[in-house]
Amino acid sequence: MSDTMQAEMVKSDPAMAEQMRSGDGFIAALDQSGGSTPKALRLYGIEEDAYSGDAEMFSLVHQMRARIIKSPAFNGEKVIAAILFERTMDGDIDGTPVAQYLWNECRVVPLLKVDKGLADEEDGVQLMKPMPELDALCARAVAKGIFGTKMRSVISAANAEGIARVVDQQFEIGNQILSHGLIPIIEPEVTISIADKAEAEDLLRDAILARLDALPEGTQVMLKVTLPEVDNQYKVLVDHPAVMRVVALSGGYARDEANERLSRQTGMIASFSRALTEGLSAQQSDAEFDATLAETIKGIYAASVAG
Repeated sequence: MSDTMQAEMVKSDPAMAEQMRSGDGFIAALDQSGGSTPKALRLYGIEEDAYSGDAEMFSLVHQMRARIIKSPAFNGEKVIAAILFERTMDGDIDGTPVAQYLWNECRVVPLLKVDKGLADEEDGVQLMKPMPELDALCARAVAKGIFGTKMRSVISAANAEGIARVVDQQFEIGNQILSHGLIPIIEPEVTISIADKAEAEDLLRDAILARLDALPEGTQVMLKVTLPEVDNQYKVLVDHPAVMRVVALSGGYARDEANERLSRQTGMIASFSRALTEGLSAQQSDAEFDATLAETIKGIYAASVAG
């Protein structure tokens, strides 16, 4: 993508770009897909015997997401952006397409999860499955007002060759996404339970830095990484001119620990999924639901702006 093309893209919605670049707050990850939706619903108090088939399952999770988005605390004062699942992007809230509702009603920047899941593990990593329809999906996203995308790989060992392949794939697909005028979130998740997590994070940081240095001048991407073992492990990436924002995934840490770890990372903000919905229940009254979500948002926001 040329510098001119990217400059024109950022100009096309300078308010969204500025909010992503420097807004105080965090990114809400509302992008559970088919494989993770039953667990998300179970944590929300809806068991698998309460629905039949994918259509009912996705309808219920859409209702959950709409309830979160419509809650008074869910707005651009503390939530700068939200990552959507493809089906959510295609849905409506009170008759308004979700991406438009997020920006026009909540002042929250809409982002889209574009990966199709993970390949089998090899050399301690899981690459992303092929995405043959990515160009068409990006075109639809642009038409619906999406600002950027995110895609997830997984690293489960400090294997230099495997990590290099993950980062190469992420940046190659990232360039494809950039060509559509969307800002990609590069997400190579490091599994929090592995014994060599710190070593894997060293390899990952260096591999990402090399790819950032090779980007054409003026190009920007975002990064989403697991909360690290060493504080400010990724500060060099936060400060890189090719990085619009570095966000942290909770990776399975409980919300309190995730917030505490995040508060020690200078310049990183949260992009939490399970930690965001922790404590929310379909059985709660609207008042209980809104109060719980407001307290959660307050805590994640505080950790995001502490660094």
